[in-house]
Amino acid sequence: MGQKVSPTGFRTGITIGWKSRWFASKSNYGEFLVEDAKVRRFIDDRLNRRPPYAAVSEIQIERTREEVKVFLRTARPGLVIGPKGAEVDKLRGALEDLTDRRVSINILEIKNPDLEAQLVAEGIAEQLKRRSSFRRTMKQRIEATMQAGAKGVKIQISGRLGGSEMSRSETQLKGSIPLQTLEADVDYGFVHCRTNYGVIGVKVWIFRGMFAELRREAEQAAAAPSRPAYGGRGARRRRDDGRPGPGGRPAAAERAPAPEPAAPSPPPAVGGAAPPAEPGPAAS
Repeated sequence: MGQKVSPTGFRTGITIGWKSRWFASKSNYGEFLVEDAKVRRFIDDRLNRRPPYAAVSEIQIERTREEVKVFLRTARPGLVIGPKGAEVDKLRGALEDLTDRRVSINILEIKNPDLEAQLVAEGIAEQLKRRSSFRRTMKQRIEATMQAGAKGVKIQISGRLGGSEMSRSETQLKGSIPLQTLEADVDYGFVHCRTNYGVIGVKVWIFRGMFAELRREAEQAAAAPSRPAYGGRGARRRRDDGRPGPGGRPAAAERAPAPEPAAPSPPPAVGGAAPPAEPGPAAS
């Protein structure tokens, strides 16, 4: 039989970090582990399974001696924070009641949700609940993910597809998914879609590139100088380094100076006679 391994667990501790970061003695390890599971389940039920549907894809937990730090990666940070921070304060209070510890919440925004496998799987599950065609839904999600910059996408759904009596599996793949390459950044997401005729499982794999290439691109983007702002609507940038300006205009240093105005000529003499000539230098 084939030995299936989660891409996340396969790379944890090698190329990606742990989702729970803390140390505990043998007597407290089990308590903290169960507490982490309760926190993740509580946040998922509160933010993803009911309004406001904040699209939280990952929950990271750090522990110190005094408090528990929770990091939420979400595509809709405004819904998690709420007006004037009211919603995040309610969530912090609920977590403190659940754990009996001091809790701090840090919210991290996801810039491109189409490259998060968990969010893509959630979107497919929501469309399947509305009785949308599963083949068209899978194709649309694959196209959107590839246009967002992914190098490979694989989607697999299993269950009573289309309400049929016999359950089956459907898989669509585009690009490459190097599952056995530890240096490859392969994101994995899994969701249970609960419909009226049964439960459908949705699995998504997204290959975003090699970790070394992604780090190099991030460093280059950070080192690149920012583009100077324009002076206003219709304003032009001027260069004083000798290069031509925008539109082929010469730079300020190359432009020829404006000609000086000519001296006014003396008025003509009365009667039409020519004006007297200026005396020249005396002959030696």
